[in-house]
Amino acid sequence: MTKVVITVIGRDRVGIIHEVSGVLAQKGINILDINQTIMQDIFTMIMVADISGSASTFAEAQDALNAKADELGVSIRMQHSGIFDSMHRL
Repeated sequence: MTKVVITVIGRDRVGIIHEVSGVLAQKGINILDINQTIMQDIFTMIMVADISGSASTFAEAQDALNAKADELGVSIRMQHSGIFDSMHRL
């Protein structure tokens, strides 16, 4: 299993979860865990996903998420979970 952490932050609007999860589904990326909240008009979501079943490369999935971020007006960041874990241990 190859885990990634995906974060989404931006102004709240209808359909953010649907749109982001749709990109992941198209790329064959399985969402393992998801947590989202809205803090005053700011939407925040963190997902842990498994990319090992995807036919797309990490870079291709990241490009698709970047395009969706531009379309939605949000920030979407995908990191390998090992890098994410290391960054937050310091």
